[in-house]
Formats: sequence, structure tokens, C-alpha cells
Amino acid sequence: MRQPLAQSTPLAGLRLALSMFTVVPVRVHRIDRQTGGVAMALAPAVGAALGAALGAAGVAVTSTGAAPMLAATVVVALGALLTRGLHLDGLADTADGLGSYRDRQGALDIMKKSDIGPFGVVSIVLVLLLQAAALAAVLARPPLAAVTSVAVAMAGGRVAVTLACRRGVPAARESGLGALVAGTVTLATAMIAAVGVGLLAISAVPATPWQGPAAVLVALVAATGLTRHAVRRLGGVTGDVLGALVELTGTITLLGLALGQP
Repeated sequence: MRQPLAQSTPLAGLRLALSMFTVVPVRVHRIDRQTGGVAMALAPAVGAALGAALGAAGVAVTSTGAAPMLAATVVVALGALLTRGLHLDGLADTADGLGSYRDRQGALDIMKKSDIGPFGVVSIVLVLLLQAAALAAVLARPPLAAVTSVAVAMAGGRVAVTLACRRGVPAARESGLGALVAGTVTLATAMIAAVGVGLLAISAVPATPWQGPAAVLVALVAATGLTRHAVRRLGGVTGDVLGALVELTGTITLLGLALGQP
């Protein structure tokens, strides 16, 4: 008997990606490693769509005469709302765990706790400040470039997750999100996703077309460093590490796009 369309792997993977990376109210009918791999491969596309919506919202606010910094703050707030703050939570937990200098199990135990420690608080504050400052510069540019820049930053944050879920990168725990998606993406798929985001970034800064791809490249190098550090310290990736990658990579991409002339 054939499975219904809602149960097919591509559609199930898209549903899973939307539920993981946005607040879109979709029903997830399948949760397994096969659909997890599809979800991780589609994560950059979901991020690009989310970023385009956020960029359009920022442009709409600036069109009313509001200062770019105010529009940027609105975009940051909307971004946290539309992702349920999950990636910020992952950033905080990862900062607390890696910053604790405890052994592997001790660090994982810290990351599993619901409270946030000093490293986590500082990391969230700094990331949000940097995002707002970079967005203010980006939103001062022509509307199309501004929307594209936010889309690239959001896609860049998610393509870091795609790369972190490539085959050969283990999960730190035997259960949880990391165990579900670690090692589910082929290297070829991850590289295609990264190149796709780089190509999209060409139009983010029209005056210097190389700047967008360069910003994405630098951000992904930093993401690779965090992934390797997580593997060394924790034994692999976790859901929190993936969330931290989203915020770290997206922020660095935004900073790279914001440099230079309006």
C-alpha cells in the first residue's frame, strides 16, 4: 500500500525543517533519520525564505521614516519570535557548556539544564547587539539589497547546520536532535547548499559583488571551527550546538555584509 503524500520523504523533510527552524504550524508525520537528512538539506532554503520576510519587514519599517536602528531592532525581535528563540537558547547552552572547562559529560550536563549561566547571558547579549548594529547598516541600503542581505544571513546560518550534519560528524549523545540528524547529509549536498548561498550573496552588496560570498565563506570557516571544537570537547554535535551555529554564522555573515559603503 502506498504511503500518502504527506508521508513521502521530501514533503516530510520539508515539514520537519519548517517545524525546526520556524513557527509555521505544520504537522510532522515522520521523524526519523531519513527525513532528518532532508530537513537539514532544506534548512538553507527555509532560512532564505524567513530572511526575505524579515528583510521585507525591516524595509517596510524604514519606509515609514523610522531610523534604521529601530527597524533593525524590530527585525531582531521578529526573528526571535518566528524561531521561538530556540537558536538563541542553543547558543546560550553551548556557551555555558564549552565555557565551563568541565569534562565531556560535565559539559553536556550543563548544556542539558534549563537555566542559563553567565557565559550564556553574555553570548546572547553580544550576538543580539551585533545583529542589530549590522542590520541597521544593511537596512540603510536600497530595498532589494537590504532584503537579499537578510535572506543571505539567515540562509548562511542554516547552511552551517547542513555542513555540521554531513557524514563523518558524530552526535554527542545517543538521543536527541543531534542523534537524529548528525551524519545524515552527504558532503556533496552540503557543498551544493553552501555554493547556492554564496551565489545568492553576490547580489547582496551590488557595489562590491565579491563581498557577499566572502562574508559567507568567512562565516562558514568560523562555523567549521565551532563544529570541530564541539567534536573535540563534547564528542560530537547536539541540538544546542546546531542552534549556536545558526546564530554564530548568521551574525558573522551579517557583519561581513554590513561593512563598507551604504
